[in-house]
Amino acid sequence: METTKKSNQNKLINAGLAIVAPLPSILFYLAFLHNYTNPNHCLSSLWSWCYNHPVLLTFVLFFLNINVLFWTIAQLQSSHWMIHPYWPAVPIMIVYYYATHPTGNYNPWRSKMVIILTSIWSLRLSHNYFRRENWQWGSKEDWRFTDLGHQYGANWWWISFFTIYFSQQIFLMGVTLPYYIIHTIEAPWSIWDFVATAMCLTGIIVAYFADTQLHEFRTMNAKLEASGKSVIPILNAHLWQYSRHPNYFGEQLWWWGLGIFAWSLGQGWAFIGAFVNTLCLAYVTTLVEERMLKQPFRAEVYREYQKTTPVWIPWFKSSSLKETKDKTI
Repeated sequence: METTKKSNQNKLINAGLAIVAPLPSILFYLAFLHNYTNPNHCLSSLWSWCYNHPVLLTFVLFFLNINVLFWTIAQLQSSHWMIHPYWPAVPIMIVYYYATHPTGNYNPWRSKMVIILTSIWSLRLSHNYFRRENWQWGSKEDWRFTDLGHQYGANWWWISFFTIYFSQQIFLMGVTLPYYIIHTIEAPWSIWDFVATAMCLTGIIVAYFADTQLHEFRTMNAKLEASGKSVIPILNAHLWQYSRHPNYFGEQLWWWGLGIFAWSLGQGWAFIGAFVNTLCLAYVTTLVEERMLKQPFRAEVYREYQKTTPVWIPWFKSSSLKETKDKTI
């Protein structure tokens, strides 16, 4: 009873922290919007800097509010859970910063479309996170962070700042560069905006169904295990029979589609963020597959799955899985 009460208290604390955590940067930015036109304000030089450096302003706010604050909270709680649910929230804040910054100059229809798409993407990813965590705040940290903690031991407390927080800042600032370009170049809506919109929506839909199918698979296995029955080694149905990681494929479509918005405005260099995202997902894919192969009850079936099913881009199997079909779903 006492353990349950303490657990509920921790959940309430984590929920409160998650709500309050982004307020420093939000309140600061609102103060900037309210005061930047007042030359007699005591912080006029600071407001002037914020006005002239929108990208650096975003970088500094992210560094102080996400990196420093979230890392500090993680040290106090001995858990790096908070960064994960904020992965879908940060792009929403960044796109609104650029859309409302006083130096913005953009096509309002393109801006609205990108904000709507980002909101849908964020809701999809947030829903998947909380569904996976049984609708709890901070129940556990990402297993990759836990593995890194074991790897680095006593030095993890300071290494975690760079491997989890600062690295994700560089990453997120890169993939969200199209937001800045979209809100600094005014150009008519073009056919490429339709292409980018379709690609982004396709990525969101593919990722949603892939994650839902994976969630249902895990739920079914949990019920089988609870009833004392053998679990099914791998998911090899629906989207997962055409790709080993359709959720990652959908996520890549989203970021590359966002890059097309910037490319259509003559700023193809913004694809660097999507490219780095692909490299990161390649590394994550390797970690996930290594983990699968370390589990004896699914290693053999998964090796066969690797031989016949594309890693990302959905396609038909190179050969049948007749021998292992009864072991998969």
